[in-house]
Amino acid sequence: MIRIDDPGDPRVADYVDIREAALVKQRGVFLVEGTEVVRTFLTKSPLEKRSLLLSDKRVDAMRDVADAAGVPVYVAAPAVMNRIVGFDIHRGCLAAGAVPAPVPAMDVVGEGARTVLFLEGLANHDNVGQAFRNAAAFGVDAVWLDATCADPLYRKAIRTSMGAALTVPFARVTSEDLNALAARGFTLVAMTPAGDDLATLPRSDRTAVLVGTEGRGLEAATMARAHHRARIPMAPGHDSLNVATAAAIALYVLAGRC
Repeated sequence: MIRIDDPGDPRVADYVDIREAALVKQRGVFLVEGTEVVRTFLTKSPLEKRSLLLSDKRVDAMRDVADAAGVPVYVAAPAVMNRIVGFDIHRGCLAAGAVPAPVPAMDVVGEGARTVLFLEGLANHDNVGQAFRNAAAFGVDAVWLDATCADPLYRKAIRTSMGAALTVPFARVTSEDLNALAARGFTLVAMTPAGDDLATLPRSDRTAVLVGTEGRGLEAATMARAHHRARIPMAPGHDSLNVATAAAIALYVLAGRC
């Protein structure tokens, strides 16, 4: 473990002003925050690890995974750590990883994949993070995001996902890539208030659940590619749920868990 007493030490440059998302992304890094999520990153994620930054009070709690991480582990007093990151970071535990290179859509869908979650227009990092958390909980093989979705490797999205954004394979795609899923035998199910009752849909061995922003919903071109349109029945006067909640219900039903 390497002691850091100077906030300007170049060895911790990855962690400077971490609230500035664009600045962090320019460095080619993403940041993971909190002991449990950092543990998930170090022990379960295939993504490249660069370093850890711990406050004195977190060293004992993280020593086991820190020793096994194979990367520099920087330790600083809380006041020094606060000056490095640009605010009072009470969790006192950060890790830096290397942003992976973009991959083709089908590269994250293995031959044995059964479930894909497609996200379109989700600009809110909390919604994206929660969608990844749900995807992990229901055994989704890959998450596809269109170009307008928030970055799943942004610090807040990773934290909301409880680290699932670091473990579930994902790719940036267009709606045209859905054609390749259909060709692979996936049934495409678009979630919309104008669809058929979700519970009445025929089950498929391979399913892609398509969800869009809560306001506009899925784009017309995406809807046109779907084999089915499905809705979640609700009480009178209500026709929508938070998008991550809707995705969770659809995955629960369509993944054969009820």
